Amino acid sequence: MIPWIRGDEPFPPVSRALKSPNGLLCAGADLSPGRLLEAYRHGIFPWFSEGDPLLWWSPDPRMVLFPDELRVSRSLRRTLARGLFETRMDTDFRAVIEACAAPRDGHAGTWIVPEMIEAYVRLHELGFAHSVESWRDGTLVGGLYGLSLGRVFFGESMFTRAPDASKAALVKLVERLRAGGCRLIDCQQATAHLASLGAREIPRRAFAQLLRESIQYPPKGERW
Repeated sequence: MIPWIRGDEPFPPVSRALKSPNGLLCAGADLSPGRLLEAYRHGIFPWFSEGDPLLWWSPDPRMVLFPDELRVSRSLRRTLARGLFETRMDTDFRAVIEACAAPRDGHAGTWIVPEMIEAYVRLHELGFAHSVESWRDGTLVGGLYGLSLGRVFFGESMFTRAPDASKAALVKLVERLRAGGCRLIDCQQATAHLASLGAREIPRRAFAQLLRESIQYPPKGERW
């Protein structure tokens, strides 16, 4: 059994998360900006499907990308050198998150349900959630979104409608984060795609320690 949290009740320690399903910590609460920011500060994120209760997760191990470990393939370097995409930041956050929520690969369902979209749009309006966008000929063809707190970027989702469009956005994101002294990009869960870009798994305990060290810098909301 997992605890159900209500009102202003704090999250349980992440060490209490289940091993199966990996990282399921608790249910309940809401998607208010304060609750979401508190969750991310402790390495917790919401993930649930339409019709399910609001579920909170903190998996072990944790997939992360250290900015200096980004792996850029030769083909991607050629794409970037050709200037096929115009990269913008925070110009159409809603379009990016809605594109990430759209069905893909023949699957009709999505965890980015309407209430999640509105919650993260609100965080964007407050300057905590950001989008990095790849545009071509005035059309949005790829991008990603996530949260920036202290010196950590919490990646949420990415999409592409053209080869390398989302990867190009990731490269530009990493460039910005490096310049700002970012220490860590949280990728949440392992995928072969993320691993191909240089992401790797670390123990949850190590991830929690990195958060404590990196989010001590005052979080500030600002448009990119």
